[in-house]
Amino acid sequence: MAKGTDLIVTPRRVVGAIVLATLILVVLLTEGSALGSRGAAPSAIWRPKPGTTWQWQITGRITTILPVAMYDVDLFDAVPAATTLRSSLGRAAVPRGDNAGIVSRLHARRIRVICYLDTGAWESYRPDARLFPRAVIGSQTYASTGAPWTGEHWLDIRLRSRARFEPLIVARLRLAKRIGCDGVEPDQNNPIGNKPGFPITLANQTAWYLEIAHQAHLLGLSVGMKNGIESTNASTVKAFDWNLNEECNLYEECGVLRAFTRAGKAVFQVEYVEDGMTTQRFCRADRAAGFSGLLKRLELGTWRESC
Repeated sequence: MAKGTDLIVTPRRVVGAIVLATLILVVLLTEGSALGSRGAAPSAIWRPKPGTTWQWQITGRITTILPVAMYDVDLFDAVPAATTLRSSLGRAAVPRGDNAGIVSRLHARRIRVICYLDTGAWESYRPDARLFPRAVIGSQTYASTGAPWTGEHWLDIRLRSRARFEPLIVARLRLAKRIGCDGVEPDQNNPIGNKPGFPITLANQTAWYLEIAHQAHLLGLSVGMKNGIESTNASTVKAFDWNLNEECNLYEECGVLRAFTRAGKAVFQVEYVEDGMTTQRFCRADRAAGFSGLLKRLELGTWRESC
């Protein structure tokens, strides 16, 4: 304001100020909406569409790169150089992974990389295993009796117990972000029906699924809902960017997963040779449903047959 002048507020100025304030508010609200309550802009998160091609290999050396849109690989095996996991519960040294450099190799070929990690189970063979308190470690998972998952146990995912291990899970998610993973496949969040050693309810399970999706999105990571047919509902379909299911054809549960494809989200579906499945038995159904079907062996190595 120039010296010696007075501010004269006219009706026109009042109207102009109101219009300007309204425009600013609209912009702020729009930006807030774009960022979302999860903390990352939706456009920054990869959301694969139905029919996306893929390879799932979480054991063994990845030596062959297939012409697919996505690879799903083990997080710790993909660590490019020795590093440290840091959380409020302690630190853990993480060695260079067996597939060090795989993320950059796949990205160089414009292939998206999803990183597999357990978020609902404790694994005795992981570098941060000693940081999990014994009180939150339950019964062996259904996969724990077979290599390479021997020593895998359910975690107590009830709200009352989460604070005792969730910082470690978040540290793993941060590691995935740090090494360049486009997203994560969080496993073993579905203890219902599997005798986890704790009185976990369906509500507990569903709430944990939603918490994992929330934490992944805070980091801008794409996140898939792994199994958990019984927790598939409007909330989880909305929260997750895609779905990865094992054996829905074998157990006649695939119809539930159409909620994802109806929402424009990919369903990555797997059946196993060891259960007597062949591509002739399930691929027609997977294609009709819009699923990205694979036939795999239980060790989840290189071998695959695609629908």
